[in-house]
Amino acid sequence: MSRPIKLVSGSAQTAPASAPFAVEPAAHAPKGAAMRELAYNEIKRRIMACEFRPGEPLNEAQLGALLGLGRTPIHQALHRLEVEGLVQILPRKGVLVTPLSLNDVLDMIEVRATNEILCVTLAAERAHPADFEAMRAIVDASPALIEHRDIAALAALDLKFHLAISAASRNRVLAELLRGLHEKQARFWFLSLSEPQHLQNVYDEHLAVLDALERRDVPAAREAIREHIDEFRRTIIRTL
Repeated sequence: MSRPIKLVSGSAQTAPASAPFAVEPAAHAPKGAAMRELAYNEIKRRIMACEFRPGEPLNEAQLGALLGLGRTPIHQALHRLEVEGLVQILPRKGVLVTPLSLNDVLDMIEVRATNEILCVTLAAERAHPADFEAMRAIVDASPALIEHRDIAALAALDLKFHLAISAASRNRVLAELLRGLHEKQARFWFLSLSEPQHLQNVYDEHLAVLDALERRDVPAAREAIREHIDEFRRTIIRTL
């Protein structure tokens, strides 16, 4: 059976609007489809950043007041998030943020490892010089954020780095698959931050992957991404 995971107080920092999946509120109240999209993106961002904690009940009226939106777009957003597995809508009980399971994340890591290895293989063969420049700029932005422990910005940067590798693979199906896996794992990324060395390790691992890609060294790139994912697995198991 899956082991439900409780969020330990202080294990993740609250993410500001700069976090991944963030959407800035409009200056004037949006209409129709824009309200639905705003509700969806804002609730999803807060779930991903563990602002809405695993297992926490969500109230449509309170969400509407928090986001300055009516109940209809909130209701529609919650049903969309239920399809994605981020919330559970229970009869006579209301809405809950889907609890986290160690078994679930280990299953996702297993699938991710196979596909990330394929992705770096293709990227080493197909990447353009501009792809490497974009990846280098992303990695170079990390040290200052690590120094200030800007967790939200680092989470966004981590996603951006992996999406850049996916883009360099020139395989859109693979890129979409990996984007979905990274989004599903985002909450575990925040939970892993209780380890002080974790952020520096991620930076070092990104450097190793990028150095191998720039050399177009396929075996080294495959080994670097495998170690990166294995370290994430080990960190999650230690943390949880």
